[in-house]
Amino acid sequence: MNATLMAHSAYGAHARATGTARDTEYDAIARITRRLAEAARTQGDIAGLAAALLDNRKLWSTLALDVAQPANPLPADLKARLIYLAEFTDFHSRKVLAGDAPADPLIEVNTAVMRGLQDRGGPS
Repeated sequence: MNATLMAHSAYGAHARATGTARDTEYDAIARITRRLAEAARTQGDIAGLAAALLDNRKLWSTLALDVAQPANPLPADLKARLIYLAEFTDFHSRKVLAGDAPADPLIEVNTAVMRGLQDRGGPS
């Protein structure tokens, strides 16, 4: 099972009947990003924030696992950047949970990736 399908399954995505893998990736990232943004806005809901951060970390771990596969067709430099973003997400999430940083950079990373998916033929 590839990472896109695992992300789809893990986050309960209901892919459109005619959707592409890119659509599924976009939908999963968008759903997690909305949850993360809402949790970050809700003061005092550390459990909600922790759950959203965990789901975001799972998403990025799944994406990193997928791009690390030899059969993944992405260019090597893009693979490296995505793996770096997964590492950043893990590191920064720990800082957010400790109360030492806001979740905004994580939301910005996800939003930038969603824009990239749209620009490359994703949902319009």
